[in-house]
Amino acid sequence: MPDFLLEIGTEEIPARMIDSARDELTRRVGDLLQRERLADNPTLQTYSTPRRLAVLASAVSSAQPDITEQVTGPSLKVAYKDGAPTPAAAAFARKLNVPVNSLEKITTPKGEYLGATVKKKGRPAAEILAESLPKEIAGIYWAKSMYWRGKSAERFVRPVRWLVSLLDGEVVPLEFAGIRAGQASEGHRILSPGSLPIGRPSDYSSALAKASVVASAAERQQRIRKALDAATRTIPGARWREDKSLLDTVVNLTEFPSVVLGSFDPEFLALADEVLVTVMRDHQKYFALEDASGKLLPHFLAVLNTDGDPDGLIRHGNERVLRARFNDARFFWETDQKIPLRQRVDMLRAVTFQKDLGSYFDKTMRVQKLGSLISEALRSAGSSVRSGVVHKAALLAKTDLTTELVKEFTELQGIVGGLYAKAQQLDPILPAATAEAIGDAIYDQYKPESMDDSVPRSVEGAVLAIADKADSIAGMFALGLQPTGSKDPFALRRAANGIVKIIAEHKLPLPIAKLFSDARAEYAGSEAEKRFVKDFSFDQAVASFMRERLEFYLRDVRGFAYDVVNAVLAADSDDVVDAIARAEAVREVRGSEDFASISTAFKRIKNILRQARETKKSIAEHLDSDALTEDAEKRLATAIEIASAVRALREEKNYSAALAHISRLRQPVDAFFDKVMVMVDDETVRANRLALLQTLLNEFSTIADFSEIVTEGK
Repeated sequence: MPDFLLEIGTEEIPARMIDSARDELTRRVGDLLQRERLADNPTLQTYSTPRRLAVLASAVSSAQPDITEQVTGPSLKVAYKDGAPTPAAAAFARKLNVPVNSLEKITTPKGEYLGATVKKKGRPAAEILAESLPKEIAGIYWAKSMYWRGKSAERFVRPVRWLVSLLDGEVVPLEFAGIRAGQASEGHRILSPGSLPIGRPSDYSSALAKASVVASAAERQQRIRKALDAATRTIPGARWREDKSLLDTVVNLTEFPSVVLGSFDPEFLALADEVLVTVMRDHQKYFALEDASGKLLPHFLAVLNTDGDPDGLIRHGNERVLRARFNDARFFWETDQKIPLRQRVDMLRAVTFQKDLGSYFDKTMRVQKLGSLISEALRSAGSSVRSGVVHKAALLAKTDLTTELVKEFTELQGIVGGLYAKAQQLDPILPAATAEAIGDAIYDQYKPESMDDSVPRSVEGAVLAIADKADSIAGMFALGLQPTGSKDPFALRRAANGIVKIIAEHKLPLPIAKLFSDARAEYAGSEAEKRFVKDFSFDQAVASFMRERLEFYLRDVRGFAYDVVNAVLAADSDDVVDAIARAEAVREVRGSEDFASISTAFKRIKNILRQARETKKSIAEHLDSDALTEDAEKRLATAIEIASAVRALREEKNYSAALAHISRLRQPVDAFFDKVMVMVDDETVRANRLALLQTLLNEFSTIADFSEIVTEGK
């Protein structure tokens, strides 16, 4: 069976977009091959560089297999009149290219129809691929795309310059962006420029290697790692600082990578590590070197897209550029110290937070008050938090937005504020430990930036980060700017994920509803409030949004099964720490036979109660135990008396013991459904039995809604 190769050659694609586009192209090609019956389970190899995306599919059929299928036409009533075929029958036969007398009767649940069994010849793979692949290429998602052949033409991330499309040694004649596919790829732009013929798909990787292109991203990463290690060994005791994000970037910036070691003046080490590393990593794409203790060394590693630097010219150029950037950073640092952070608070009036929500000064005042409310709530719940640290940190948190260093290196906002807070004397009478804590809180205020990032180190930093994120979410939601679908221009999902992660990892007793009620209240009477959406259920919208984020955290981060998450959040989603504890308890017992039986019974109870309401059957407001007549229902009513013990255990958050109590309901519940008919004709008896089930449901669904648990066979 032949192999198939598709390569899309372009101008340089932004590094951050390559991986997702490569994966999507691979998925699209694989789905197409399966959909068109050209491969049952295709083996796909993926390739990508800044100038190309490619997929190689092994063992592809040269043509679709022939199939025999039954085709249904008009109904018999329409197809025949007085025993003779009508024009409808003739048209159907003509469409299938068969004689009318070969048509047959087909009986379906909808009646009798005219039909025929026809053999459909499979189409050649080359024909299908040439027809379908241009649509698949055009369908690749890009965060940003462009057109270069006029506004009515196709869009792509960068101009397409060549296409290779081979089914074994034959060209598949597809066309995209005015480029017809052929057998010619291109080598490295500098080391091996010009056309590069590809004989067969299986030759692809080796042919590119001869033209100084390492087509496999995984192979380039391994090559870069080895080169980084080799260059680092020339500095005794050094190691290069691991940075996955930077490594991924340089892999996608190169086709034939090599590494050069450079140095800078040790005097720059007086600058904060964060500043030096940001300049090297974010602005120059250099790896930092450190000693065994993690202290920075005056060296860097640059990944080149060429075969080396024998004369040292590239190294010298990189050192010169880095020296200039470090000089800029040092100048900005020294200049910024002339205006202390405390004097910069008023300068925030000129820095816009959001056009309808006011300035960063306005936000600072809100966050400061909200931080105080959160601190007080935590202290009331027994948590230890230094309210004064939160108050002072919130006041200074955004002041670094006015500094020259942050204006130049925007990646350092928050971090610079924390560094400056420690470098400057905020208050002569402030203890050194308190000043350190304020600096740490400011430094960590934007954490976590993703679910893989760490949370703020201190409780005070956690409070500041939560207050900042909650203020943003509350304001945006009140303006009607909540995320929709895949669109989240203000990164509110990331902020909400951060709140959930911080509360969970710091184990903060902080109710979500109260947090956002307080956050919304801080806008009361402001100019921003005049622009808020009228007739909008703010509390409900935010609660639903935060529940989604908590569900994501429990399922995707903590690894709880989806039904456990659904069960726990159906009972309560306001307390993050409590939800995690309940999920852990449910996970422990969900596999037991008793718990599975209880879950099945609760499903049945909910269905009975739902049907009763839908059919307007009355449910007694209170259970009348004296009116129960059957032994099984009396035993169930007696068993419900353990509810007080379950409530006490829930108050103590001893959920494992509470669930053990609930599991004891299995026998009386099973007996009830075996012996008692709920929906009897006697309205009074029926209403009381429904009240018994409602009481059972209400009393024992506070830890989790057990009906959400998926049991065997469900």
